[in-house]
Amino acid sequence: MADQGYARPEMLTNTEWLAAHLQDATIRIVDCDNRDAYRRAHLPGAITFRGHHYLKEEEGALHIMGPEQFAETMGALGIGDDTLVIAYDGFSGLYATRFWWALNYYGHPQVKVLNGGWDKWLVEGRPITTAVPRPLKATFTPRVHEEFIARWDYVRDAIGRADRTLLDVRSDEEWTGANARGTKRGGRIPGAVHLEWLHYVDSKTKEFKPAAELRAMFAQAGVTPEREIITY
Repeated sequence: MADQGYARPEMLTNTEWLAAHLQDATIRIVDCDNRDAYRRAHLPGAITFRGHHYLKEEEGALHIMGPEQFAETMGALGIGDDTLVIAYDGFSGLYATRFWWALNYYGHPQVKVLNGGWDKWLVEGRPITTAVPRPLKATFTPRVHEEFIARWDYVRDAIGRADRTLLDVRSDEEWTGANARGTKRGGRIPGAVHLEWLHYVDSKTKEFKPAAELRAMFAQAGVTPEREIITY
């Protein structure tokens, strides 16, 4: 796919490429939406999670599941150490990018997000199905990469530092504290800047905006590449 000026274009793939590789046994397509949406229809060959689509320890938990549980979950999906994973959703990439992060956190960088996701695939009239595949169990070896997560003390120490930026990507209501999302306190981390994640995606095509547009938007918000960015 055209890289559109992205620093890491390999993190994405497009509908044209995926349509040509639907029968490729070396890839695993993962529908990251909730199970009800998956049951209604999904991409041919796509599988979905049995549990929480954020891959948390259990419903209501705060943290991603531990390495043993994650390895078991991936193995049951037919995702092994050499599998190329294609993740998509119908929520402008919200859940697919979370899955991208989870796989990278556990040492599996062979994952791409389908740019435009379910929406673009459907608009283009590409094939969909209700058939549920039964992949063979695979062996997934979790290798934790701590650089993909910021612990609370690291975030605390970042407050006020000139070389780090705390980027709050939540909704406007969460940023102001009007919506606490069930937590004890609403609001934001002191010193953070705000740019809701939906602004990164074209509202019509559901594709990520071109790099130049994103860079200009980030720069206006005070998010620049010479600083370490911590998102939440």
